[in-house]
Amino acid sequence: MDERMNVINNAAEFIETRLDGRKPEVAVVLGSGLGKLADMIEDPVVIPYSEIPGFPVSTVIGHKGNFVCGQLGGKTVLAMQGRFHYYEGYTMEKLTTPVRVMSRLGIGHIFVSNAAGGLNPEFEIGDIMIIKDHVCLFPNPLIGPNFDEFGPRFPDMTTPYDLGLIAQAEKIAAEMGISIHKGVYLGTSGPSYETPAEIRYFRTVGADVVGMSTIPEVIVARHCGMKVFGVSVITNKANTDNVSTVLNDGADVVVQANIAAEKMTTLFSRLIASI
Repeated sequence: MDERMNVINNAAEFIETRLDGRKPEVAVVLGSGLGKLADMIEDPVVIPYSEIPGFPVSTVIGHKGNFVCGQLGGKTVLAMQGRFHYYEGYTMEKLTTPVRVMSRLGIGHIFVSNAAGGLNPEFEIGDIMIIKDHVCLFPNPLIGPNFDEFGPRFPDMTTPYDLGLIAQAEKIAAEMGISIHKGVYLGTSGPSYETPAEIRYFRTVGADVVGMSTIPEVIVARHCGMKVFGVSVITNKANTDNVSTVLNDGADVVVQANIAAEKMTTLFSRLIASI
């Protein structure tokens, strides 16, 4: 058997032994500062990444590094309380391993979230944007021998984010009086923040927000046939001029994400309940 499959199967089998018969239906990936949603999960089972064989370990501020399984929105969910990033030095195969493990566990829906910089001048810090599409500046995580067990060599990406889930989320947000945007997420490798020239370029190609994650997970999830819903929390506003009065700070990103996490948690909970 492909050694990559051995790693995935071993991790999935280990997690199953810790879930005591629970069968998660929905996966949730929580970005920087957004781990509070995991605290809302009822009757939780917590599995540190460090205990899972062959699993990477999150090294970034605002990422606790646990799987949390329990009840949210009336469904059994498996939440990643912290993700992995290309800039941490992981290969694309390694950082997307959790998505394939989730697929192996039988999960058919995945909700992804991230802290992002606002490129669209109409966006304010603390706003939430539903991701309707993305621009990928990462190496594609499907490069290399295809995982035939999961999906085709050339998966379609016309609708990477499920249109039905987007429509339902917009309806829920309107019912709850939550102001929400919809737009395009652009992903870069990081870890340096973007220059003003890069920001102007990203705006020109149609991006509304910019971040350093999410897209590799989405591509792999779609390859596995999972339905994807994604949101970005706007934690800072992009600077288009070379001035030192507007600087980006990683700690402040986490602070702003924590403030907005309650709105995102409410939206995710209601949307999960509607599936």
